Amino acid sequence: MSKIDPELKKKLLKESQAPFKGLRKVLWIAFSGSAFLGLLIMLSMIFRGTEVEQNNLLIQIGACILFPTLLLFDRNKDQ
Repeated sequence: MSKIDPELKKKLLKESQAPFKGLRKVLWIAFSGSAFLGLLIMLSMIFRGTEVEQNNLLIQIGACILFPTLLLFDRNKDQ
C-alpha cells in the first residue's frame, strides 16, 4: 500500500493530467482584462470623434470574445 495521503494523491494526479492550469487561468484573466480595457479605450475614442481603424476595433472585439471563452473552457469540469 502507498503511504501517500489519498487527498494528496488525488491532487497530484489531477495536476499531472492538467499541468499549469493555474497559470493558464491567470493568463486568460489578464488577457481578458487587457482586451476589455483596450476595447473601452477604443470606444471612448470613437465617442470622442477620433477615427479608429476598423481592423483594430475588430481585433479588440475578437479578443474580448476569445479570451473569456478560453477561460470558460479551461474551468474545472468537476464543479
